[in-house]
Amino acid sequence: MPASISKADIFKEMTTKTKVAPIGATSQSTAAYLMFAAGWLVPGAGHCLQRRWMRGALLFFSITLMFAMGIAMQGKLYPPNTGEVLDMLGFLGDLGNGGLYILSNIAGWGQNVVQVVTADYGTKFVVVAGLLNFISAVDAHSIRMGRKP
Repeated sequence: MPASISKADIFKEMTTKTKVAPIGATSQSTAAYLMFAAGWLVPGAGHCLQRRWMRGALLFFSITLMFAMGIAMQGKLYPPNTGEVLDMLGFLGDLGNGGLYILSNIAGWGQNVVQVVTADYGTKFVVVAGLLNFISAVDAHSIRMGRKP
């Protein structure tokens, strides 16, 4: 062993690890979260931004149609509250609709008192549309991260 290198220097080199992020890793992660946010805000947008036109169009039309059918059946939108657990879960499901939920709150849709039998089914349609939108946004994120082909 040369005299200029001590055992302490060798031990220090062995215990310290330099973590270097791969080139483009931060931009890929940022882009993946952008795909998630775009997919949440507009159903299917995360897939369309990745040039998966057919999947994006199918998601947009199916989720938007399910949401519109729920509103047409006079389904209610859950307001943000901390009351009952089921109301909070319903709100999270509705919030999954992203831009559709924001638009419907601005327009006043889904705020009326339930007066018809189909309103309960409509409420479920809206919640399920939101949950499907969450799943599609996560799918767009996974595709961008390379976890899914």
